[in-house]
Amino acid sequence: MTLTSGGPTRARGGTAAHRFYSVVVFVLLASLDNVAIGLVPPLYGSIAEAFEVPQRLLGLVTAASFLTSAVAAVAWAYVGDRGNRKPLLMIGTLIWALGTGGSAVAGNYPAFLAAQLLAAVGLGAVGSVGFSVVTDLISPRRRGLVMSFWGLSQGVGTLAGTLVGGLLGAADWRRPFLVLTVVGLAATAAYLFTYDIPRGESQPELADALATGAEYDYRISRADLPRILDRRTNRWLVLQGLTAQAAFGSLVWLPVLFSERAEAQGYSESTAVVVGSVFATLFQLGGVFSIVGGLAGDALHRRTPRGRALVAAIGILAALPFYLVLFFVPIRIEVPDGAANGAVVRAVLASVFTEPTVGLSLLTAVLALALTSANSPNWFALIADVNPPEHRGTVYSLGNLVNGVGRAGGNFLVGVAFQGLRGAFPPPLNYAVGLAAFQLFFIPTGIMYWLASRTSPKDITEVHDLLTARADRL
Repeated sequence: MTLTSGGPTRARGGTAAHRFYSVVVFVLLASLDNVAIGLVPPLYGSIAEAFEVPQRLLGLVTAASFLTSAVAAVAWAYVGDRGNRKPLLMIGTLIWALGTGGSAVAGNYPAFLAAQLLAAVGLGAVGSVGFSVVTDLISPRRRGLVMSFWGLSQGVGTLAGTLVGGLLGAADWRRPFLVLTVVGLAATAAYLFTYDIPRGESQPELADALATGAEYDYRISRADLPRILDRRTNRWLVLQGLTAQAAFGSLVWLPVLFSERAEAQGYSESTAVVVGSVFATLFQLGGVFSIVGGLAGDALHRRTPRGRALVAAIGILAALPFYLVLFFVPIRIEVPDGAANGAVVRAVLASVFTEPTVGLSLLTAVLALALTSANSPNWFALIADVNPPEHRGTVYSLGNLVNGVGRAGGNFLVGVAFQGLRGAFPPPLNYAVGLAAFQLFFIPTGIMYWLASRTSPKDITEVHDLLTARADRL
């Protein structure tokens, strides 16, 4: 670990309004990078047809993007933990905007793949470096709540990507990529006015020292990497992503499942794409309950340092049966075939109240997503709890790397499974069976969170003692 020399420096800005603006920008950008991720799956059929390639190669694009973003995030985070984070966020946002624009104008499959991978490199910065910045704005008592908004913004981003892709891309698949490019360029400009947040600002152990003008100048070094992995809670938090994201990664195929159900009932492909996108968006609304999961984690954490991990473990395991029900409940779809997107959307929304099978499916989906959403804010908060400020971006990125491997594997392998199951289970049943099988990965995920609940008290205490000693030196 290194300690930079030089006198104390003061961050520019820092008024309540400036801090609020900065938090809003960071949360919105966390949402936008997931819009980019969620944009492609609803358009698999249209893009595959345009490039004359099988749909599974579009699944490969999503899987490769997940993995590329996760690998790039490690490098972005390490550099961010050593230096100024604000320029990195601006550069990363600009890169993913350029990659998204390149996707819109790609003339063939290899060009589209290359553009998506470029966008993925930029996306790696938004998540990892942005996480490090946001944790320096949040006190430990409110980490679960605020990180629930951080996680919720990502879930909303995925939903928005699914919806925007399905609606704007129903007639022209290139249009949503062009729109997102413009939004990304505007987001880069928004970063210019954010508060340059001092590292460690939210830690109560450092508050008195920082108030006197001292600066927390500890930075990560390569010698710290073994220490990071030696913290047992870090190991469980990183490893759980392999199985959790295999399950979550498979869920990007939800729009395809409901599109196939619509086509099986006789609807045209363009109408089926819209139906699938709207249903998938509705069924993921349970993610808004991540706020409840964050509050529960905060409340139980104040009673026991095991609290956050226990909330995540219970939520993950309890959600499994609801997912299994969701995929097999038959849905009767009644929408005007070939009508404008608005008319189709209104018909789908009305069916929630007029068609019992749709209402039951929505209730099941909301319960499933509500329970699993407890995972996200408590994972974020635990990383901040068991690591000093200069390690958090790197630990997050290592976890995100494993998440990316799991999510890429889940996304790609479930596509292979769909093809393998097609002989025994005709569409759309093959999609339901494949998705149900991949949700079993939540079982080892819940077990690893329970193990993290046993190791986190010791790691939290060690970080508290370390920061207290550093505050005395500062």
